[in-house]
Amino acid sequence: MAARVAADGKAREDGVAIAWLRSDLRAHDNEALLRAWRAAGIAVPVYCFDPRCFSTTHYFGFPKTGAHRARFLLESVADLRARLQAVGSDLIVRVGPPETVLPALAAALNAHVVVAQGETTDEEVRVERNLKHALEKVTLTRATGGPTGQGRPEPGPADGRRPKLDLIWGLTMYHVDDLPFAAASLPDVYTQFRKAVESKSKVRPPLTMPASLGPFLSAEAVARLGGIGSLPSLADLGIDDPPPQDPRGVLPFKGGETAALERLHHYIWKRECIKEYKVTRNGMLGADYSTKLAPWLAHGCISARLIHAEVLRYERERVANESTYWVLFELIWRDYFRFLSIKCGNSIFHLGGPRRLQFNGRDWSTDAALFDAWREGRTGYPLVDANMRELAATGFMSNRGRQIVCSFLVRDMGMDWRMGAEWFESLLIDYDPASNYGNWTYGAGVGNDPREDRYFSIPKQASTYDPNGDYVAHWIPELAALPPSFRHFPFRLSPSERAAYKMNLEGSSYPLMPVVPLKFGGGAGGGKGGQMGSSSRGGGGRGSGGRYRNASDHRSRKPSGSGSGGSDARRGGKAQF
Repeated sequence: MAARVAADGKAREDGVAIAWLRSDLRAHDNEALLRAWRAAGIAVPVYCFDPRCFSTTHYFGFPKTGAHRARFLLESVADLRARLQAVGSDLIVRVGPPETVLPALAAALNAHVVVAQGETTDEEVRVERNLKHALEKVTLTRATGGPTGQGRPEPGPADGRRPKLDLIWGLTMYHVDDLPFAAASLPDVYTQFRKAVESKSKVRPPLTMPASLGPFLSAEAVARLGGIGSLPSLADLGIDDPPPQDPRGVLPFKGGETAALERLHHYIWKRECIKEYKVTRNGMLGADYSTKLAPWLAHGCISARLIHAEVLRYERERVANESTYWVLFELIWRDYFRFLSIKCGNSIFHLGGPRRLQFNGRDWSTDAALFDAWREGRTGYPLVDANMRELAATGFMSNRGRQIVCSFLVRDMGMDWRMGAEWFESLLIDYDPASNYGNWTYGAGVGNDPREDRYFSIPKQASTYDPNGDYVAHWIPELAALPPSFRHFPFRLSPSERAAYKMNLEGSSYPLMPVVPLKFGGGAGGGKGGQMGSSSRGGGGRGSGGRYRNASDHRSRKPSGSGSGGSDARRGGKAQF
């Protein structure tokens, strides 16, 4: 049978190609989809809900995927299926390890290739490696009587071919092949990386996708596979339903490419918030202080290259200023952490971080009572607690808030930074391993940046970013009746003052006193944090709460990669924007 010709004039081979979709849940600018479509007469998109992604975190046993992110993921996959159906394709959905599901599908469909976006961190790369080995055990046949997937072709003799795994790069704004250095030689300081790529590299334009990604499998072929597969429920994934979306949240985040494109249009073109981004980006209340695109970026519902293209178009058609540039600046941060995960390997998950610092067992506390106070928003420091309550209620937190609660956990409480990183991994709807652990190693002072021992003073952060306590009052209603001057420090009130303000903390879960003193007291200054995990820091000796399960590096992922990484010398890292 003759090869088919695509709309762009390029020949398409006969047979079937599988597009394994992962953190690229979109129909636009999707090289895995496009390459699979070009590689065969029929491209079959597949998404696997891997049960391991819904187990527990590596060190401390938190739920690996919390309810908010799981719901966002399900919405994203459902939207992807609808958008693929609109362009003549569909989405096969399965629950199971990809290295089991995909070889079985390849054998059933006689698919000669599985195309997927490659990842960079250990668990994901291990799945790719296992899948490659599993595909090597599948023997393809020479079908007769019609193209595979469109009818019921008679199976022919085995021809010795094996399905191959074709991994493409699609995680970042700058393509890895376009960097002015190998990823293993990535600069240790973000500013050096940014200046190099801005001067020596170009961002590729988004791919032009065909108007139709069809044909898809015939109804008969789909039936032989057992159907396209229904999306699992949260209960199927072992997750309790989250409460209804909290109306106090900054946005009613909904997963999917459709919502992502709507948000992009709203922020850039409808409201034109982009022209003030640099001024507003440190806000904590409201929908438009930042782009809020991070959850969709993390799931691949929108591509960084599309955002880049839209920013440049806005600059051409409307205005170009420091704020429009700053959106791209943050996307470069995101790229940096992803490339850093290649260079540093598993050291980003280890206690000593990319700097491979050595600690003894007394350096870091894993006190359960202290950690519970932090994650439940009961530390007695309202700015910290309001941020942690927002995270628990919505799965989202501002970038400013993330830096504040990280600094407090590590530097004021003296806790093992990996506890915070894994809690963020569990709850954040915009979680991705490279950005999350890159930011936490930075905040813990175990990366390579020359100014990583930064301390975020709670009084200074409060006076700068929530001077009237509006954010605190929004998330801690127990404190809303207080005058702004007391909202951040209610423990300074005398019993008579609490009575005068009708503040009865004894009848609420909010603490009357902070759980630990601030490292630099109540002063408003910043300052350096000093050596991490000092046993003199509050929290190390508080044993009443017990400890979380052993987090010794003896049971951790083996270090891999070379060198070490860091972050920008001028400002904090970015998990989202």
